[in-house]
Amino acid sequence: MPLRPRTAWGTHAVPPTIYGRSVLGLPLEVWRPTGRCELLIFAAIHGEEPETTWALSRALRQLEGAPEHAAVVLAANPDGLIRGTRANANGVDLNRNFPTSTWRAGPVTCRATIDLPSDVQLSPGSAPGSEPETQALLALIGELKPEVVIALHAPLACIDDANASALGQRLAARTGMPLVRDVGYPTPGSFGTWGSENGVPVITYEYPVIANEDLMAMHVPVLVELLTGTLP
Repeated sequence: MPLRPRTAWGTHAVPPTIYGRSVLGLPLEVWRPTGRCELLIFAAIHGEEPETTWALSRALRQLEGAPEHAAVVLAANPDGLIRGTRANANGVDLNRNFPTSTWRAGPVTCRATIDLPSDVQLSPGSAPGSEPETQALLALIGELKPEVVIALHAPLACIDDANASALGQRLAARTGMPLVRDVGYPTPGSFGTWGSENGVPVITYEYPVIANEDLMAMHVPVLVELLTGTLP
């Protein structure tokens, strides 16, 4: 697909469609592919990782139209994104709310920053898949049937791919970040676990802790290659 001149990067070339609503009623937006969906990329399921949205948006805005074989969700958790919280407006960590065999009731924890203990408590939801954002994302995947899903996160600086797939290996080589099969700690009710249990290949693309402009310079080109099917 041709890319737009830099002067046009201020806006998206085509509008999204709405695949659901958040707790606060915000639209859950998706840019759908013009052809068969081979790849779904989503950002900001954790609202305190806004750099995932910024970079994916910058990549999408370079395209002349909708991707041919990739679907894009810029904010899977828009309520958390605008509030600056990891959780959604119900205080639920959406990446612990998926209906998996590992989901469990009771508080889940996260770090305030990467160098601190994991002691900030959030809810995994009242039940597996209790949240509208979770339900809508699963329905979207059921509709699009992507061959692989890439979830953008920060700040672990790795390509987390339980299958060590060819795409995961290419992303690791392209970004210079290590390919790992897990992040080294339990993630009950996570999207990655849901994918493993339901036959949906999932790659978690974890940005590093670097200045935003450096991050954009390093990772937006990779995202453009993913969206255009030109990743080496």
